Amino acid sequence: MTRVRRGYIARKRRKKSCLSRQGAHSKLTRTIAQQKRRALVSAQRDRDRKKRDFRRLWITRINAVIRKKGIYSSYSKFINDLRKRQSLLNRKILAQIAILNRNCLYMI
Repeated sequence: MTRVRRGYIARKRRKKSCLSRQGAHSKLTRTIAQQKRRALVSAQRDRDRKKRDFRRLWITRINAVIRKKGIYSSYSKFINDLRKRQSLLNRKILAQIAILNRNCLYMI
């Protein structure tokens, strides 16, 4: 029985997935698939981590401005008072106000 020559479609599919990689990550199909899965997992993890890091940054900025002026002794008391007043400002907006216009934050 004669050997079947494979068409260009499978080669095209493999070549498409191995762009800009090094070593076995650009040569071996299974390794390429593993690397792709790992990249997707890392991307998801880092998107979640980015949200956490920004929230920590906003809290730190608000806390620094509040303590510097001496209005509140802690960040948690400030946030508690905002909740009691049913303020619709989130931490991101409060942090921007704290940096750009501190007097406005003191009025809040």
